[in-house]
Amino acid sequence: MRIKNNPIIWFPLAIAISIVLGIFIGNHISTKKFVLDKDRKINTVLNFIEGEYVDSVNIHDLVEQTIPKVIANLDPHSYYIPAKDVTSVNDELDGSISGIGVTFSMMNDTAHVIEVISGGPAEKAGMMAGDRIVTVNDSIITGNLISSEKVQRLIKGEKGSTVKIGIKRNNSKTILNLDIVRGDIPINTVDAAYVIDKNTGYVKVSKFGRNTYNEFLTSLVILESKGCTKFIIDLRGNAGGYMEMATLMANEFLSKGEMIVFTKGRDPRENIQVWSDNNGSFHDAQVAVLIDEYSASASEILAGALQDNDRGIVVGRRSFGKGLVQKQTYLPDSSALRLTIARYYTPSGRCVQKGYKSGDDMSYSTELYDRYSNGEVYNVDSIKVDKSHIFKTANGRTVYGNGGIVPDIFVPNDTSGITSYYIAVVNKGLLNKYSFEYIDKNRERLSKIKDVKALMRALPSDDALTFNFVMYAKENGVPVRWYYISQSRDLLARQLKAMIVRDLLGIEAQYMVFNKDDKTVAAALKALKNGDAEFPVKIEIQGNKQHK
Repeated sequence: MRIKNNPIIWFPLAIAISIVLGIFIGNHISTKKFVLDKDRKINTVLNFIEGEYVDSVNIHDLVEQTIPKVIANLDPHSYYIPAKDVTSVNDELDGSISGIGVTFSMMNDTAHVIEVISGGPAEKAGMMAGDRIVTVNDSIITGNLISSEKVQRLIKGEKGSTVKIGIKRNNSKTILNLDIVRGDIPINTVDAAYVIDKNTGYVKVSKFGRNTYNEFLTSLVILESKGCTKFIIDLRGNAGGYMEMATLMANEFLSKGEMIVFTKGRDPRENIQVWSDNNGSFHDAQVAVLIDEYSASASEILAGALQDNDRGIVVGRRSFGKGLVQKQTYLPDSSALRLTIARYYTPSGRCVQKGYKSGDDMSYSTELYDRYSNGEVYNVDSIKVDKSHIFKTANGRTVYGNGGIVPDIFVPNDTSGITSYYIAVVNKGLLNKYSFEYIDKNRERLSKIKDVKALMRALPSDDALTFNFVMYAKENGVPVRWYYISQSRDLLARQLKAMIVRDLLGIEAQYMVFNKDDKTVAAALKALKNGDAEFPVKIEIQGNKQHK
């Protein structure tokens, strides 16, 4: 008998070989097996709850509540995005949303249109700044139960769909109905770009979205054509966004072969180095970067790259301290998970991520409050630096890791003019309301003015504007307290004028008004004028003190 052709003999042997291979493969994918085992445990618990729990339970809701709690035990910046929120979260950075193209503010329980985006669907349909939105698709949207979020949800919708908006206009006694076809509305991330002082350009970047580099480069080119050879890049309040945008922006100022940023993760594929390629157009420009405690992530990458290469001077206050990189992964139900996959490091080798304990969101979220309570934002001597994480810039200056970017020039938080009276009118929203009502009464006259300086001349004097506002505030429940009002006068007048200017000429005009008295901007202008931004600079934070 020929053994090799006898299936009775070969069949048990084949089974034995399969078992051995299974054991071998299993030992080489122990990590995957661990995850699967844990997954089975979670599923077992959920199935047990669904089948045996005393009350009926919506398992889907239970999962939605549980996932964020699981992720919260990793780090402060990994998080779960429910399917219903994915689109709105992504839209903020992707450069456009689908809507009608208006900015509105809720005042007196009604949505007041502050700005109509030029070329947008609302403008094409005839909507104007100053209009009050009273109905959406014939449903009334006024009253104290209506929130700005609800109005926004009703107005937004799919591109190409139509929404019927009912508006009340001052010069009309009847409701005007506009049929508006929703379209793509660009989200600009460069809020302002203008010549601030002779040959110096100012650029305000609010976030790092998908189109930020193109907006930024366009702004620089335009400013250069107007004679600017120095630039102030304002990243205050910028919480970050796409890391790639920050590296491209830094590349504009760096020579070939200079490190911009590098990342390290558990997966070797996340170990990435980004170097400048000499294709930037502003190698000779002097640069000052403005930061504060709300500047984070991509803002810190840009500021750190210029600081560590001694290419730009950093002005302001210590930045937030976010040095973790997230990757977004979509789950089967279209929800998403943004998981930290790496840490990023500035060219000197420092990670700016401030300390955290897994699962302890409270102490991490209150860290900024601690900076205010311990006086750091007001006094350079109170800045906390980690002396166990000392690094050197290209020219040998000392910088610190493990807690944000420490500025080269410290500028304290400006509290001048902030009194109990000022806080009272701000908390009641009276500055916004008064400025809007002032524009409403004077719109026909003021809307003809297209220049910031001319508009400022057309407004009342600081004394007159403040007095009129104080009387308005009195009518709205805030008592007149002249001692405190006199201390807040300049701040009140400046903010009122800035709001009026923004409503009439846009957000860039608002910055042009605010920046005239901004101490951080003034410090940057002084540094650029005195040549402090030409390295090697002699400004250094040593320990907790600043020396020059």
